[in-house]
Amino acid sequence: MQPIAADDVAAAMADAALAAPLNGMIEIAGPERLRLSDIVGRYLRATGDTRTVTADADAPYFGTAVDDKSLTPGDNPRLGTTRFDDWLRQSTGDRA
Repeated sequence: MQPIAADDVAAAMADAALAAPLNGMIEIAGPERLRLSDIVGRYLRATGDTRTVTADADAPYFGTAVDDKSLTPGDNPRLGTTRFDDWLRQSTGDRA
């Protein structure tokens, strides 16, 4: 997946609202592709949780099979600038 921070979503929405009509779709995404298991593992470590995350390539996501390209944008998304580790540090009060 390619998560995007809420501040980056807000900036993209403001830009789109102020721009000339596109008559199309603007796809947005975070600046880096990450595995969901990596995101969860990093969050748990940052919050002092000692549980282990075990990835299962065959586990469905809301009933649907996913792979490394699932939940990622197409060819030309607008990318946010906030990297996951930076967001995590802010969100956990610099404990990350």
